[in-house]
Amino acid sequence: MPKIPGLPARRAALKLIDAVLRRGETLEQAEGAALSGVHAGEDRALARAIAGEALRWLVDLDALIDGATRQRLPEDAKARSVLRIMLAQALRLGTPPHAVVATGLPLLAGGPRRLAHGVFSTLMKREAALPSAPSLPERVRARWGSERAQAIAPGLADPPELDLALKDAATTAARAAAMGGVSLAPGHVRLARGTAIEALEGFAAGEWWVQDLAAQIPARLLGPGEGRHALDLCAAPGGKTLALAAAGWKVTALDISKRRLDLLKANLKRTGLAASPVRADALSWEPRHRFEAILLDAPCTATGTCRRHPDVLHRIGQGQVAEMGELQRALLTRAADWLDPGGVLVHAVCSLEVEEGEEQAAWIGRTLGLAPAPIAAEELPAGLAPTPEGWLRTHPGMLAEAGGLDGFFVSRWRKP
Repeated sequence: MPKIPGLPARRAALKLIDAVLRRGETLEQAEGAALSGVHAGEDRALARAIAGEALRWLVDLDALIDGATRQRLPEDAKARSVLRIMLAQALRLGTPPHAVVATGLPLLAGGPRRLAHGVFSTLMKREAALPSAPSLPERVRARWGSERAQAIAPGLADPPELDLALKDAATTAARAAAMGGVSLAPGHVRLARGTAIEALEGFAAGEWWVQDLAAQIPARLLGPGEGRHALDLCAAPGGKTLALAAAGWKVTALDISKRRLDLLKANLKRTGLAASPVRADALSWEPRHRFEAILLDAPCTATGTCRRHPDVLHRIGQGQVAEMGELQRALLTRAADWLDPGGVLVHAVCSLEVEEGEEQAAWIGRTLGLAPAPIAAEELPAGLAPTPEGWLRTHPGMLAEAGGLDGFFVSRWRKP
């Protein structure tokens, strides 16, 4: 059988979707096996893009498929998944229909190729289109509430742009102008996605690192270090460690993952910033001294990253939310003990779940003997505001006109 150009990328995309929906893997976890037969860099990127768009618009793609079939295809039918990636290419990636058919139907060798071809052709003749914002899975809407889900959805329509955190905030205007980007806060530059990071001006010189705008906020809330000691708990891959070091803190960067700590060390070397990486389990590690500041960007469901990782919309359920909540409380309890009197704790999660955000903040206030240190509006990028409690809640629908941002919850506390 002659080789069909582009077929390996489509087969890999099908494997990626299957790993997420059947086995609950992340796209990152699934890539090793799914992309093993795809060697060209462009084809690997195409496979990721197809899978990502199919997962981002899954509910709406399924609605189109169901509207063009007499008998509903089972959720786990291979023909449904093939049609998902075919439609994602035609409606989101601009792939010509003939190329979609040529690389899609061979995935159903020995299967219902005629059915898939008929459904796809019918939808193309109808000039089928997707809504302006993706519909969210029912269980996500149930957790977030219909009003909140409706506000978040517009921020999920497209993959995010590229955010940089600058080592020297004083260079913000010059850096944004030189790179053709925009700045939404001092020390931040946003660029159009699709540029090779290593090729950007200032990469080799270590003048910036990649970090979503929302993820840049927690470290900023600790202010200038002035040589004082800070602990970045669960630190890797290191964006917050770099920000604290650039702000003058003496940083201990703790993480359990060797691979992720290696990334942190590489970023420290590239930027010329200093910190003390420590590989250890935060639930058993004991520090040699207390800290004036602790930043805990806690392990979480990461549902706030859904615009860049649409797989989380389909993998995360109430069980994972509860499990992460228990781990966060264990880490918070230890972190509170390691604070100096007068020291500040910033707790952050890249989650949209109230159990990991607002409910945890209320628990901290009741349980850990820490006093609120409310976040002020002037500490935040323009367009964002603290909650009445002095916490920060962001979601992808915010700052949508400027490209949006990840979903985070942040609270700040002081030890009496």
